[in-house]
Amino acid sequence: MTAQLALGTYRCQAIPEAAARAAVSGAQWIDTAPNYATGQAQILLAPALAAHPSLRVSTKTGYFTAATGIDAVKDGVLNQDQAAAGHSLARDYVRWQTGRNREQLGRDRLDLVLLHNPEYAHPGDRPALHRAIRDAFAVLEEEVAAGHAAGYGVATWAGLDEEAFTVGELLALAAEAADGHQHHLAAVQFPVSLVMMTPMVQALHGRGPLPAAAGAGLRVMASAPLHGGELPAWSIRSSPTSSGRA
Repeated sequence: MTAQLALGTYRCQAIPEAAARAAVSGAQWIDTAPNYATGQAQILLAPALAAHPSLRVSTKTGYFTAATGIDAVKDGVLNQDQAAAGHSLARDYVRWQTGRNREQLGRDRLDLVLLHNPEYAHPGDRPALHRAIRDAFAVLEEEVAAGHAAGYGVATWAGLDEEAFTVGELLALAAEAADGHQHHLAAVQFPVSLVMMTPMVQALHGRGPLPAAAGAGLRVMASAPLHGGELPAWSIRSSPTSSGRA
């Protein structure tokens, strides 16, 4: 496997400037979501994406802000109770949010749409969760067929670690969603860092999501590689006292 640096926008304080710097520095991917920056991240990214059409962007569907929930209710894709949850994998919502993502990002075709922490939808109920993932995948297969997305995947914080699903199960659900055709599940995103080392430890023994995803030809996207900025701060605190030499 080869590694590439990408820009993540979850806690980014200056998204337009960071995106422009990432583009000129050779980054190939920017990762975002409709709930980042209190719902403004995709709008803030749009100018940089327009200026650098070769930049690829991954976005998400699942979590949404209160304001987006109100819009979804007005458009009839969520009811009040669903909107109050702040997260949904409902078919109509996934389709609606994918279109909204394209509009906000200024892209007719999204490079990657990720289900955002799908484990949140049905905690503790694996059969219900897997049905919801399969149904959401079916919508994303329709989006690919319509030319609105190149592929889709799953962005999870704890789903793989807590075994709410495995890479193999995601592949099987994508195959079901594709209904006999070639599926377009293309990526998985999960935390990999010196704080959350389980995937790396498992990979050393040939187990876990890293070798499973790589073996299936999926793109692996490491989220929170610096653990939200805590690792650089920790390294500074832990560094030995300088001798004063240049």
